[in-house]
Amino acid sequence: MNIVVIDTATEACSVAVQYQDKVIGQFSVCPQQQSVTILPMLAQVLDEAGLAKQDIQGIGFGHGPGSFTGVRIALGMTQGLALGLDVPVVGMSTLATLAQEAFSAEQQLTDVYAAIDARMDEVYFAHYQLQQGLAVLVGTECVISPKQALSTLPTNIQSQISDSQVALVGTGWEAYSELSQLVSTAIKITLPNALYMLPLVAQQFALGKGLAIEDVEPVYLRDTVTWKKLPGKE
Repeated sequence: MNIVVIDTATEACSVAVQYQDKVIGQFSVCPQQQSVTILPMLAQVLDEAGLAKQDIQGIGFGHGPGSFTGVRIALGMTQGLALGLDVPVVGMSTLATLAQEAFSAEQQLTDVYAAIDARMDEVYFAHYQLQQGLAVLVGTECVISPKQALSTLPTNIQSQISDSQVALVGTGWEAYSELSQLVSTAIKITLPNALYMLPLVAQQFALGKGLAIEDVEPVYLRDTVTWKKLPGKE
């Protein structure tokens, strides 16, 4: 299936394409520039893959959690493409995408804990395990305080991290002192990348779970979608 995946939910902007035997992606950290970056990035990736827009059979996008504006940019672009091409859509978690990249990088991992800085002294948080090569959610995604996130972790997590059984991903771990105590070296995977969202989206299409664009909704996790923004971040 020819699939295009886009994500602009955080400070990063990324696109990935699956076309025949090709998988091509681009990733850039460009805070507050996603709206002007995503279209040229998509055009370049499609050109590199040799894929015409009319050849696209499905579209995936990062439905959150993340910044309100960033999620809306990806959703708006997906709406335009899906309506114009009349193709199904899959929304995918940015937290799951972070976990998928970690599992792809470290084959011995059994568990990944993802935390994205949600501002307002909270993190978007989720726990994932590997099943048949894909990140699978354990429990639910939530927005909680750093202290609450810390309390959900196993007591021996530092030894599990040292043994490369567990990985921490996302911007949340280094953003708050309660969580940064677990970080002995810099977090390697901090922002979602559409290249690693692609296999998760492809699985949903394979299971027949593509939706009409009017049935797809963003996932904010918060009841309110406005919060204090740090300078240079959205």
